[in-house]
Amino acid sequence: MVCLHVKRGDESQFLLQAPGSTPIEELTLQVTRIYNGRLKVERICSEMEELAEHGIFLPPNMQGLTDEQIEDLKLKDEWAEKCVPSGGSVFKKDEIGRRNGHAPNEKMMQVLKKTVEEAKALMSKKQVQANVCVTMEMVKDALDQLRGAVMIVYPMGLPPYDPVRMEFENKEDLSGTQAGLQIIDESEAQMWWAAKELKRTQKLSDYVGKNEKTKIIVKLQQKGQGAPAREPVISNEEQKQMMLYYYKRQEELKKLEENDDDSCLDSTWADNTALKKHFHGVKDIKWRPR
Repeated sequence: MVCLHVKRGDESQFLLQAPGSTPIEELTLQVTRIYNGRLKVERICSEMEELAEHGIFLPPNMQGLTDEQIEDLKLKDEWAEKCVPSGGSVFKKDEIGRRNGHAPNEKMMQVLKKTVEEAKALMSKKQVQANVCVTMEMVKDALDQLRGAVMIVYPMGLPPYDPVRMEFENKEDLSGTQAGLQIIDESEAQMWWAAKELKRTQKLSDYVGKNEKTKIIVKLQQKGQGAPAREPVISNEEQKQMMLYYYKRQEELKKLEENDDDSCLDSTWADNTALKKHFHGVKDIKWRPR
């Protein structure tokens, strides 16, 4: 199995294993789906943390309004009575004004937060350092865990406009957001390796040969963005180690230069005729005109 270290720009994303006989078309779709799936998990985790702290989403016409404005406009959150968390709620006002403030109790809050932490760890970029390969099944498992935690805490479900529910139902609207710019369309995705685009009509073995133990760094790009920057000859960590070595070496050379100073030879203890002068009684005699 060829190991692919997938990057977006200079940032590591995940590791993936694939046979050398895999068509690039299939591999590109697989990489893009995992990449987009990880982004979805991150978005859901972010919203679930808010859900645990401040309860469900307010209706769009009530968001950002003060309590007085809501009362003056006679607006009512119809879903607040339907979507009550298990074990009752605790009021924690949302200062941003996006959520209704009826948060789950401490026990249910911990259910959400613990599941979020587990999902984040599963999709973490640190998996690259741990040499753990990510699969689409792992992404689906993370989504299923998050969905199950929400069902435990909110057995009656969430409002149809809540971002968490919209993400689970694939109805999220990310137009005009930074999150929307990060997503790569499967038909527009490209993979690059060694400054060459991996053509979808080829197979992986056409580029890396028949060695199934090869590890390569591929960069995921949107079509039309051009070739990504080449990988540096040495990594940042290696560069730091080299700079540290040369700095230590420079300091050692400075100390050696200081030790080469022969001014110490003017000292009395360095005079090889000191013993003779002592016996002759001519110690510390200075010859100079009066």
